[in-house]
Amino acid sequence: MADLTNKQQQFYNTLIGYVRKHFRWPTYRELADRLGFSSENSVTQYYNTLVSKQFLKKDSQGNYTFTNPTDVWMARDEDRSTRSIPILGEITAGTMEEAIEADLGEITIGDFFPNASNVFGLRVKGDSMKDLGISTGDRVILSKKELRDGDVGAVMYNGETTLKRAHVRKSGVRLEPANPDHDDIIIEPGEFEEVRVLGKYLGHISEDGLVKASYN
Repeated sequence: MADLTNKQQQFYNTLIGYVRKHFRWPTYRELADRLGFSSENSVTQYYNTLVSKQFLKKDSQGNYTFTNPTDVWMARDEDRSTRSIPILGEITAGTMEEAIEADLGEITIGDFFPNASNVFGLRVKGDSMKDLGISTGDRVILSKKELRDGDVGAVMYNGETTLKRAHVRKSGVRLEPANPDHDDIIIEPGEFEEVRVLGKYLGHISEDGLVKASYN
């Protein structure tokens, strides 16, 4: 993979920032306006360059995807430092007492996930894990860890990614969905080297808020 020039990196970072915020790709006009291009042709040229340098992929229908999804969903350090919940005082969990208002700091993502530097998120598309309460549009939280037998995680196999429960045996790996309408994915021992673990499932965020995994 070739290095990007400063302007190409700026274009790539703009794509990442937009998709993180809006969960969709920007239009050519939106990119041109954000980057100060006078023509949408410049956007096309940058897209072509990022494809040739293998930072993006383009399918037969002209749709782009990121070659490495973790580039997109890995939270940046400066993002983590600004995401917090203020602690506004104390409240008793025993007998009734007068509320005490004070600035007692903040709750950060590190309080939810102590190893936050190894944590990232991916947006879910599909219903194969619906029996775990994970639906299209939810954001799964993953840790860059190896998967143990029975763990749920995101894996890449044959260039494609999926979220499944992994059953690891000497006879192979079985990727099990949490939906009876979907079939298991069987990976034979000779194909292990083609499997890349993206992350272990820690929980997900839906319209109802944060749901943490039931295992450690």
